[in-house]
Amino acid sequence: MRTSLNEIREIEEYLLKYSAPESRLVFEAQMVLQPELGQKAIEQKQIYNLLRKYSRKQLKTEIEAVHEKLFTTPENKSFRHKILSLFTKS
Repeated sequence: MRTSLNEIREIEEYLLKYSAPESRLVFEAQMVLQPELGQKAIEQKQIYNLLRKYSRKQLKTEIEAVHEKLFTTPENKSFRHKILSLFTKS
């Protein structure tokens, strides 16, 4: 594996807390000694956060599409009534 891929893997293991505590400590020391490694870790963390937000947005869009189909199309009228009856007061 190339050095850059090893570095990415090490950062990932650190960020996702897959590495052992002693390995995390060594990595933190490396980030202090190599500020560019610390910067790469910050950037990789930002990428993970963006991916998480994008995934949530995609999932929300898919859920809204299913909701729209289930609750607005005439062929799903009986299903809609069954679901709504679960939430109405008796």
